[in-house]
Amino acid sequence: MLDGMRIILRLLTTALGLAAAAWLLDGIAFPGGPREGWPMVREDLVPLLLVAAILGLVTAVVKPVVTLLSFPLVILTLGLFLLVINAAMLLLTGAVADALDIRFRVDGFWSAFGGSIIITVVTWVVDGLVGDADDRR
Repeated sequence: MLDGMRIILRLLTTALGLAAAAWLLDGIAFPGGPREGWPMVREDLVPLLLVAAILGLVTAVVKPVVTLLSFPLVILTLGLFLLVINAAMLLLTGAVADALDIRFRVDGFWSAFGGSIIITVVTWVVDGLVGDADDRR
């Protein structure tokens, strides 16, 4: 039961990060969604949660492989190459969402780069505020 709650909490925090990135950056958007009509309405939540789920899957499945293959670059750049990998994962998420006809777009690398930083910071802050009591010890 707790694992299911953690998955839901992770999905919601990722969705919050995606919404923040779409709100703060012009290059990331849910067409017809948050950027074009705040406050967010129920119809905006479905694509937001779907994209959060896709990003979670991409991060869980693809990112470890890419990180392992680029490990020498990660070491050489003292970890800064991980920012490029995160941006690539957001671009891949946008491509998968587009293939599934979900209303989400990422306009390019720099938008993905900025968006990945925003998503990381938002999820880090939210996880710190609402994280499991056992994780905070």
